[in-house]
Amino acid sequence: MKVLVLGAGVVGVTSAWYLAKAGHEVTVIDRESSAGLETSFANGGQISASQPEPWANPGAPAKIIKWLGREDAPLLFRLRADRRQWSWGLRFLLECLPWRTRANTLSILRLAMYSRARLQALRRDTGIEYEHLEKGILQIHTDAREFESIDARVRMLLSHGLALSVRSLAEVVALEPALRDATIPIVGATYAADDETGDAYLFTDRLSGLAAREGVNFGYNVEIERLLTEGDAAKGVAVRVAGRREILTADSYLVAMGSYSPFLLSPIGINVPVYPVKGYSITAPIIGPSPNVCITDEAGKCGMTRLGDRLRMAGTAEVSGYDTSINEARCAAIADRVRKFLPNSADFGKLKKWAGLRPATPSNVPVIGRTRYSNLYLNTGHGTLGWTLACGSGSAIADLISGRAADVQFPFQ
Repeated sequence: MKVLVLGAGVVGVTSAWYLAKAGHEVTVIDRESSAGLETSFANGGQISASQPEPWANPGAPAKIIKWLGREDAPLLFRLRADRRQWSWGLRFLLECLPWRTRANTLSILRLAMYSRARLQALRRDTGIEYEHLEKGILQIHTDAREFESIDARVRMLLSHGLALSVRSLAEVVALEPALRDATIPIVGATYAADDETGDAYLFTDRLSGLAAREGVNFGYNVEIERLLTEGDAAKGVAVRVAGRREILTADSYLVAMGSYSPFLLSPIGINVPVYPVKGYSITAPIIGPSPNVCITDEAGKCGMTRLGDRLRMAGTAEVSGYDTSINEARCAAIADRVRKFLPNSADFGKLKKWAGLRPATPSNVPVIGRTRYSNLYLNTGHGTLGWTLACGSGSAIADLISGRAADVQFPFQ
């Protein structure tokens, strides 16, 4: 059948790839000039199945209160006169309940492990290169009390099939010698040997090229205005191309527009709990001992990832609407934190700064599956884990659209 995919980020492109492999005639449209130019462009680079815990957890409310007003806070709410933001925030607090946090963590973990396996299979099948490393992820701890309390987390993740080990300071330095020069005391870490890293933009761009060879048609510089429905079905998409209004039609439609999905869905009566959470990244040339193992700083909520000859440093979450401007204080906070762990690794005088809008649900569990319209599907709301979850959610939504049972189950279908 003909399938129209709305959005050419990493989620939309992976969905198109798997739909094409399932035998469908696929078209992807996006407002940008090529694939992967928005939220997928400069993210942290981690494929981190080992970090499925949502931002909404029992400890989050106290930390948010402590961080209010701090420009360098890892999680910052900028309260606005925005009904959607307040609604999202209240649901976020509900998801902080312990039993909901556990259920959300396990849902994300199942999808993340499945997605990592699908990415590995895709790489074997296509030979796609995207500056990936298969060296694992170290989640380092600088707070002794928090580190002493990780046993329950580790046991839970191990019991659900994740390969994860606890490492002492000596073992951390042996795994990643670049941390030998850290000026912040590291008390220990967890190590996920099967996790990976890679450039999400390179992957998205190159996979779109491979998909085009499989017959996928990509339409860029297309402004998506609204969905057209009739009865219980979607009938078309109103778009603007080079100043002209057109109606595009297909047999099935997939919305993969990240933070902008609600604007398209609300007018037809579908309310998805997706709101933008701005994240930052800075990228610098590598000039000295640089990590091959990806590093996540638990206390500072930032990641350090080698991408070829660059060091990508990413983190923080800012709930402040659809503003994508660069906040210099937040970029400086990331740089200052990373410099304390890797003081000799990168040229911090040559930083490339970026901010993008992560499409987050209050629970961090993405919205994937069917809608009340028989031929309209969703693949959105992946939050901080869009790169981690992309191949799994793309493969699964292709199964659902094809009328097959997906290999992994979602709370939303």
